[in-house]
Amino acid sequence: MSDPHVIVNGQPRPISGLPVHTSALDLVRGLGLTGAKEGCAEGECGACAVLVLRPEGDASRWTPVNACLVPAAALDGQEVVTAEGLGSPAHLHPVQSELAVRGGSQCGYCTPGFVCSMAAEYYRPDRDEGFDVHALSGNLCRCTGYRPIRDAADALGVPPADDVLAQRQQRPAPPPATTRIDGFARPADLAEALELLGRHPDATVVAGATDLGVEANLRGRRPSYVIAIDRLPELREVSTDGTIEIGAALTLSEAEAALAGAVPLLDEVWPQFASPLIRNGATIGGNLATASPIGDLPPVLLALDASVVLVSAEGECEVPLADYFTGYRETVRRPGELVRSVRIPRPLAGLVAFHKVAKRRYDDISSVAVGFALDVVDGSVVRARIGLGGIAATPVRALATEAALEGRPWRSETVEAAAEVMRGEGTPIDDQRASGAYRSAMLGNALRRLWVERSTRSAGEVQR
Repeated sequence: MSDPHVIVNGQPRPISGLPVHTSALDLVRGLGLTGAKEGCAEGECGACAVLVLRPEGDASRWTPVNACLVPAAALDGQEVVTAEGLGSPAHLHPVQSELAVRGGSQCGYCTPGFVCSMAAEYYRPDRDEGFDVHALSGNLCRCTGYRPIRDAADALGVPPADDVLAQRQQRPAPPPATTRIDGFARPADLAEALELLGRHPDATVVAGATDLGVEANLRGRRPSYVIAIDRLPELREVSTDGTIEIGAALTLSEAEAALAGAVPLLDEVWPQFASPLIRNGATIGGNLATASPIGDLPPVLLALDASVVLVSAEGECEVPLADYFTGYRETVRRPGELVRSVRIPRPLAGLVAFHKVAKRRYDDISSVAVGFALDVVDGSVVRARIGLGGIAATPVRALATEAALEGRPWRSETVEAAAEVMRGEGTPIDDQRASGAYRSAMLGNALRRLWVERSTRSAGEVQR
C-alpha cells in the first residue's frame, strides 16, 4: 500500500495527516491552485468544479465533480486536473481560449468551474463537433453572461490527436486504492467493508458524499470515522436480463449509461436530477440510504415496484421499497447493513412519466415529485402504480389514486375523478418551497397533465 496521495495536475500530493473532513477543494486551494472557488458549498453553483479521471470501459474519462463535496481522502491514488492544469496564461487550453476571445469570463469568479465542465464535454469520448450545453447546467454564472459562454462552447472543435489529456483517456484510470488514513478507510471488497462497519458501528458510510459534503460545509459535521464504499465491485454491478438490478454504488451518471434506456421511466428522471456535477457523484444507494422525503428517485422506484437489497455480515435480505421507509429519514435498514442494490421487476409498465415541480426546471429540490407507471389495455387501466415525494414524511405510494384508476376506462372522466382523489394523498405541509395547498393542487394537476400529454401524443401518432 503506497502512501496516500492524490495526483493533482500530474504531481503526487500527499494527503496523510489531513482531517477526515478535508474536501478536495480544501486540498487544491491549499496547494495554491485557487482557480476553484467555494461559492454555495453545497454543489449548486459549480464554482469548485475539477476533473477526475474515472473508468470508462477499458479506457477512462475526464469527469467533472464538485470539489467542495468530495473528501480529499476519497481521491487517494486518483488523478485530478484543475483549471490551472488545463492551461496557463502563456498556453491557454482551447476551452480557456474560446472563453477569453468571446467574452465569456465575465467577473471571472466562476470561470474556472465553467472551464472544467466545458473541458469534460470537450473530451467526451463519443462527442463529434457538437457541444451538449446541458453539460454546463451545474455551473451558475452570476453575471448573466450565458450567451458568450454558449458561444465559446459552440466554437469548440474536437481535441487534436496530440492532446495529452485526450490521449490519457485511451488508458485505464488508476484502480481504487485501499486507503487507511486516520478516520478514513476505503476497503478492498464488501466483506472488508462489513467487517469495518462491525468494528466502527458509528462510522459514516459515503459513496459520492454529496450529502456529507453539505453537512460538513454548512452545518459543521465532523464524522469520527468514514468508510468509502463507492468503488466496491460488489456494489457496482448492473443486470438487465430478467429482473433489472442496479448496484447501489453506481453514480447516477454511470447507472444511466449502463442501463442504456432499459428503464424508460428512469430516463425521464436523469435530466431533472440535480446537475451533471452532482449526478457524477451521487449514487443510487446513497439516495435511498439518506431516506429524504424529497429525493427524486424514490417516487419513481415506488412506481416501478422496486425492492431494496440490504446486506450485512449475516447475509442479504430483499425489502419492497414500499416497506423500506418507516419515518422521516428513517428506514428498516439496521446498524451494520448496507444497501447493496435496487431490483426492478419486469414487465415494465407501458405508460410512464415523471413530473417534478420545483422553483427551477433544473438543478433544484422538488416541491412535489410524482412517478407514474400505468398499464392501459384495450382502453382500460389494468394496473396503476404512482409514487409521490415531497408530500409526507416519507416517499409514499398514492394507493387511493391507484384504486380510483384500476379497472376503469382510461378517459378524461376517470382521470378527473382520480385527480380529485390524488389531491388528498399524503400530508402536504407549508415550507419555504411551497404551501400545503399548492402541493395538493399540483398532485391533482400531475394526473391531468399526464392525461393531456399522452392524449396529445396519441393523437399525433394517429395523424402520422
